[in-house]
Amino acid sequence: MVVLRAGLCPGLTEDMIQLLRANGIRTVVDFVSSDLEDVAQKTSLSYKALVAVRRVLLAQFSAFPANGADLYEELKSSTAILPTGSPSLDQLLDSGLYTGEVTELMGAPGSGKTQLEALQRIQVVRVFNIYELLRALQELRDRLSQQVVSSMGPLKMVLLDSVSAVIYPLLGGRQSEGLALMMHLSRELKTLAREFSLAVVVTNQVTRDSSSGPLKPALGRSWSFVPSTRVLLESKEATWEKASTQCAATLAKSPRQPTGIQVELDIGNGDVLEPSLVTPTQGL
Repeated sequence: MVVLRAGLCPGLTEDMIQLLRANGIRTVVDFVSSDLEDVAQKTSLSYKALVAVRRVLLAQFSAFPANGADLYEELKSSTAILPTGSPSLDQLLDSGLYTGEVTELMGAPGSGKTQLEALQRIQVVRVFNIYELLRALQELRDRLSQQVVSSMGPLKMVLLDSVSAVIYPLLGGRQSEGLALMMHLSRELKTLAREFSLAVVVTNQVTRDSSSGPLKPALGRSWSFVPSTRVLLESKEATWEKASTQCAATLAKSPRQPTGIQVELDIGNGDVLEPSLVTPTQGL
């Protein structure tokens, strides 16, 4: 939702914005869907000026019609499927992680979320709050836009472990900006995935409505629309015979597979690849 602000388009002045806001018109959608004759009467603004501003806003923000077949061909050419290193998990995800999408791994502490992210080549950036995270994502976006290629090869995946750790401190109480920052982060992640054909993977904690209620992802309903695919990981009781992490993976959300499908994962015992190169770095 684009908020009206001075400089958004020619003719949209700060004085006009203040008068519009006083009449409940705060966003581009509010403005272009309003009865401009009625607005002109209530605000004493020029009807002609209002029509001119609306014409420019429609030109700037309206979506252009597109052919469905063309969109499908573009999707086929830009989408790749990345294997996770786990045959069982790939089966659950309908062959692997899809670029252009956000995939979420959720589970309680010790359920194997972080261990499941063992990859062959990764670069690590450590951030400790959402502001550092957003700055790191912007730097990454700038580098991708400038086609700066890492010495490790083209980037195909972004991992965020854990999303709830940087968002939780901002939610609740009097910190009203927390929800806005969370949605800003969600837009950044989805934009990175779409614009640069990346597979974005985030880990999240789980919670319950009651002590006996089902596990559900943390961060609430607003965040639930962010990942296209969501997998619930639940640890199983360890045995003396197996030192690796045993967990059950259940598909909780998917655009391709029926939800409720479950597979068992034996992390660290051949079901998930061990990392062969991990490169800590302060930059991206």
